[in-house]
Amino acid sequence: MLIGGGTVIDEVGERPADVRVGDDGRVAEVAAGLTPRPGEKVHDATGKLVLPGGVDPHTHMQLPVGAVRVSDDFASGTRAAALGGTTTIIDYVTPERGEDPLGAAARWRTLAEPSAIDWGLHLSFTAVVAESVVAAAVEDGITSFKLYLAYPDRLQVDDGTVVALMRAARRQGALVTLHCENGAAIEELRREALAEGRTGVIEHARTRPPLLEAEATSRAAVLAELTGAAIYIVHVSCADALAAIRAARERGVRIQAETCPQYLFLDETRLEGPDAEDFVCTPPLRPTRHAASLWAGLANGWIQTIGTDHCPFTRADRRVGTTGEPGGVRDFTQIPGGLPGVETRLALIWSAVRDGRITAADWVRLCCAAPAQAFGLWPRKGSLAAGADADVVVWDPERRHGLGAGDLDMAVDHSPYEGMVATGWPELVLSRGRVIVRDESFVGDPGWGRYLARSPLSPDGGAPVTGR
Repeated sequence: MLIGGGTVIDEVGERPADVRVGDDGRVAEVAAGLTPRPGEKVHDATGKLVLPGGVDPHTHMQLPVGAVRVSDDFASGTRAAALGGTTTIIDYVTPERGEDPLGAAARWRTLAEPSAIDWGLHLSFTAVVAESVVAAAVEDGITSFKLYLAYPDRLQVDDGTVVALMRAARRQGALVTLHCENGAAIEELRREALAEGRTGVIEHARTRPPLLEAEATSRAAVLAELTGAAIYIVHVSCADALAAIRAARERGVRIQAETCPQYLFLDETRLEGPDAEDFVCTPPLRPTRHAASLWAGLANGWIQTIGTDHCPFTRADRRVGTTGEPGGVRDFTQIPGGLPGVETRLALIWSAVRDGRITAADWVRLCCAAPAQAFGLWPRKGSLAAGADADVVVWDPERRHGLGAGDLDMAVDHSPYEGMVATGWPELVLSRGRVIVRDESFVGDPGWGRYLARSPLSPDGGAPVTGR
C-alpha cells in the first residue's frame, strides 16, 4: 500500500510525505512524491495526518479485582484500542499474593491470545523473588516489572523488597515501574474516615492526598538512586509528585514518568456527583490546579509518556463492590477503582494540540514514540522509519466522534467523557501492514496480534537496546 498526500508526523518531525508499506508488513519508504507501483493499493491522505500507531504502555485487560472483573477482555479491549488509533498495548500481569509470577505470566499470555493488535507484558511482584525469576522473565521478553507502594492487603511491598528487586532488575537490564502512594498512611486515613462516619465517595480522594503520592514518589527515587536502578513512575496525578520527579532527575536519578488522560481532563468534583462511583480511580482525581502542572510537565519533557491505566468496570459491578457482599457497596473503600481509556487516549490528547497546550510532535512523542522507547520496542514500534512494523494511522484532524459510552467500542456502559465530542479521529489504521480499521469500522480479526518480546536496557544503563 502507498499512503500518499498526507502530512507525516514521527520522530523525524512533521512534513509532507508519502508512506510505502511493503509486502512484509513493514515500512518500506517515507518520502515526498512517491509514485505508485503496479498493483500497489493507494490511500489518499490529502488533508490528513499520518503517524505511527499509538503505543499504550499501561493497560489492565481482564483483571479480577476482588469479587468483580474488568469489563474489557483482550479481544474487546484491543479492538477498541485499534478503533482509537492504538496498535500496541503493554498489559500488567498481576499475580495473586503468593502466586508464582512466572506462572501468572504464562496464564496472561494465554488470556491475551485473542488480541487484535500486538501486545507485550509487564510483570508485577508482590514479594521478593530469586534473581533467577527476574532473569527468566527478561529472557522471555518481559523486561519491566511493577512494584506497588500501596494496597497493603493485596499488592504492597516494603522498602527492603523494593531495594532487593531494584538491584536484581538493574543487573538483569530491567526497568522497574512503581505505583507510588504511601499505603500504610492511606490505610490509617481510611480507618479514621470510616470511624468518623465519613463513607462518601469523595473520601476516596481525601484519604489519598497528593502529599502521600509525592512522598512515595520521592522515596522510590531515593531507592533508585541508592541501587542505580532505572525506574518509571506510573499514572502521575499531581503537582506534588511531579515536583519530586523533577528533583530526582536533577540529581541524576534514572527516572521516567507517565500520566493519564483522566488526570488531565477530569477533576475531583466528579467524586461528589450522583454518579460519583463511576469516577473512582487510583490515584484519585485531583483538584483542577494539578492538571495545569501536568500539562506543563508534558510540554517541557518532565513527563515522558501518556498511558491510560485502562481498567473499566460496568456500573453494576462498581456498585456490587470488591467484596461482593449482599446489598453492594457500603462505603468508598469497597468501590473498584479504574477508568476506561484505551480507545479515547489519542483523540483526547489531540484536543490539547488543537487548544495549543502541546504541539502535534509532542502528541506523537508522548503517545507513540516515547512509550516504545521506554519499554524496549523502539524502533519496531512507535516509528515510521524504514524497517519498522507498518503500524500506521491516518488521522483525520476534523472528523468528529462522540466520547459517550454509546459512541465507543470499549465494553463499557458509561464513559467519564459522556457528552464530549472529539474533533480528530482515525480514518484508517494498519497493524503490520494490514488494514484493521477503515472509516470507524473494525475490519481486523481477533488473534491477529502477536506477543512482543521486549529488549532489556542497554549495558550502560541507558535506554533499551533496539527492539527485538
